[in-house]
Amino acid sequence: MLLRKLNILVLALALIVSPTSVFAQDGSVKQIIVEGNKRVETETIKSFVDIKAGDKVDARKIDQALKNVFDTELFADVKISVKGNNLHVKIIENPIISQVVFEGNNRITDDDLSPEVRSTSRAVYNKSTLQHDVQRILNIYQQSGRFSTSVVPKVIQLPKNRVNLVFEIDEGVGSEIKKISFVGNNTFSSNKLRTVIQTKEARWYRFFSSDDNYNADRIEFDKELLRRHYISLGYADFKVISVNAELTPEKSDFFITFTIDEGDKYNFGKMDVNSKLPNIEGEQLSSLLETKSGEVFNAQLVDSSIDEITKYLGNLGYAFVKIEPKYNRDADKNLIGINYAIEEGPRVYIERIDINGNVRTLDEVIRREFRIAEGDPYNAEKIKRSQQRVQNLGFFGSADIKSLPASEADKVNIGVNVTEKSTGELSFGAGFSTTDGALGDISISERNLLGKGQFLKLNLTVASIRQEIDFSFTEPYFMGKNVAAGFDLFNIKQDGGAAQSNRTFDNETVGGTLRASYPLTEYLRHSLRYSYREDDISDVDPTASQFIRKQEGKNSTSLFGHSLVYDKRDNRFQPSEGFYLRLNQDLAGLGGDSKFFRNELRGGYYYPVSGDDIVLKLVGKAGHILGFEDKDVRINERFFIGGNDLRGFASDGLGPRDENSKDPLGGKIYFASTLEMMFPIGLPDELGFKGAIFTDLGTLYDTDESTTVNNDGSISRVLDEASPRGSVGLGISWGSPMGPIRIDYAVPYMKESFDDVEELKFTFGTRF
Repeated sequence: MLLRKLNILVLALALIVSPTSVFAQDGSVKQIIVEGNKRVETETIKSFVDIKAGDKVDARKIDQALKNVFDTELFADVKISVKGNNLHVKIIENPIISQVVFEGNNRITDDDLSPEVRSTSRAVYNKSTLQHDVQRILNIYQQSGRFSTSVVPKVIQLPKNRVNLVFEIDEGVGSEIKKISFVGNNTFSSNKLRTVIQTKEARWYRFFSSDDNYNADRIEFDKELLRRHYISLGYADFKVISVNAELTPEKSDFFITFTIDEGDKYNFGKMDVNSKLPNIEGEQLSSLLETKSGEVFNAQLVDSSIDEITKYLGNLGYAFVKIEPKYNRDADKNLIGINYAIEEGPRVYIERIDINGNVRTLDEVIRREFRIAEGDPYNAEKIKRSQQRVQNLGFFGSADIKSLPASEADKVNIGVNVTEKSTGELSFGAGFSTTDGALGDISISERNLLGKGQFLKLNLTVASIRQEIDFSFTEPYFMGKNVAAGFDLFNIKQDGGAAQSNRTFDNETVGGTLRASYPLTEYLRHSLRYSYREDDISDVDPTASQFIRKQEGKNSTSLFGHSLVYDKRDNRFQPSEGFYLRLNQDLAGLGGDSKFFRNELRGGYYYPVSGDDIVLKLVGKAGHILGFEDKDVRINERFFIGGNDLRGFASDGLGPRDENSKDPLGGKIYFASTLEMMFPIGLPDELGFKGAIFTDLGTLYDTDESTTVNNDGSISRVLDEASPRGSVGLGISWGSPMGPIRIDYAVPYMKESFDDVEELKFTFGTRF
């Protein structure tokens, strides 16, 4: 850049000092001659010069021409001179980059650095771009906490005016946050405020996290987190005065200091609602307010109150309302009264919905979850529901929807920013008990196949007592309609001869299912299915129950079924609020050997005791199966519960059993329920540990026969009690980088003498 300015200055001085040696006669140019170009076309260079034959030239025009050519950054050097009536433009072209190489980068890969630099293979090399790339690489390393990183660019000359560009990187040492301090905090201790912000002090256990590295953007977010914390607890005047980040001379450690002003603590004063809507009185809306006089001021409750009023009025047909909270501050009494002023707002329509961040997922997959479309009236409740539906796809770590300015005052744009997460899943399950030994499974699935939202799953169970292969595929929008269609293929073999098995027979099941589901309302969905399978009960142990021996052989089942699901949970995968109900009904008998009618009801209720940190859940299920046309319900069609259903009991650990052989026979009626509370256990949140306390309650009973005659003439009786079984226990879960891990320890407090107990349960899963 300096060399270019010197060239221009020298040429300009030459033109001023000796104009007669440069310009001929009237100063007009007869011809423009370009020399030295090999890649750039002559006419292209002439267009940069912007002087044509016949134009009169002077020092100012030549000076501007020189600047124009240099500004293209295509040339290493440019000289313009006038000889006679001709204008000579002599250039030296910048070389072409043959290859860009990164050396010394161990913590940040080439794939991460390459998209960030402007210098690329087959691009024109220039020094200004190179300087930008060096700074960009340094910025990337600083964002990862490495402020001592150095980058040395090297240009290797090649034949034919080509170069290789090498960035030699010395990553240096990581710059960790040694200490986070707070100044001005009188109400909350520094230790408490450190738990509020996302930035953390360096600790040995944070090797999987980057929160202990300095990041300016994260610091800005921390300021907002502090503000939210204080204003939710009554400190309406809170502000962050400054944040000072001091780097040690060795560039290895940061010392962060937040200087804050807490202000005074306020309570809510008088609450008023002033409605200017026809047929809507303010008193009618007062019950919707979450802000109560006398309680601690909380700005979040103000927003929640506005949301509740907006939702209520929207259901009454008022799609466009303007709600403005007017604050009445009484500094002497530390009270803040609020007058909610409600009036009809201007009609606003959605001009455009812009989706960003979906690198893999198709736009269509996201758009079809929206309850509102471009051109529709703006509706905050429908937009909130759309955000919930997009999040419930399970494809994104976050899905943020914001209203943005549009081209006209009565229009708004909707910005959708998603952060994709891994949708492939590799999960392992394992359990152990002194009676059953070890068992496990492996499952591979992809919930967003080819970015189209399709579901594909292959499940392999390889254990001492069970081998299973399941293959499933689901198209969420079959033929472009809001109908989810799919199929399942399965082959399940239960090895009764294994040492750890509770069963004394082998059972192999082969079959498949066709299914489809569609919405009836926003929250209610109906599904249909047809399933055909063949079961083979074989290798019955000579000592097995006579109840089982009588069912040895093959059996086919042709089954039609349907389900109704009503789901109002805030999140299908990790719910913290809401409920769901599911009814399953299956009828077997239209073909095949089996004749039965089966009903199952499942449900769950989730309540946030304290934000998302402590969540109480009550889930349960119940079922009944009835044979008809004088057909008994076969053992492979009955219900078996235990293990995950009732912790503290083994799989198939409770329910009817043969008095002599102790074989589990399954039952025709069951219920199982869980009351559980998840809570933090005091470790730093970023470690991902949570504790749980729970109680499980359930039962399984009823078979078609109560006694049978054995081969030796003796009589076997079925041990069958409808009494409830219960357990209580503790659990701990870890959202590890390798996947979720959970350990449960449960002790039965209600059980029958013939039940099989399993106190310890372990599960593990990972995503890729």
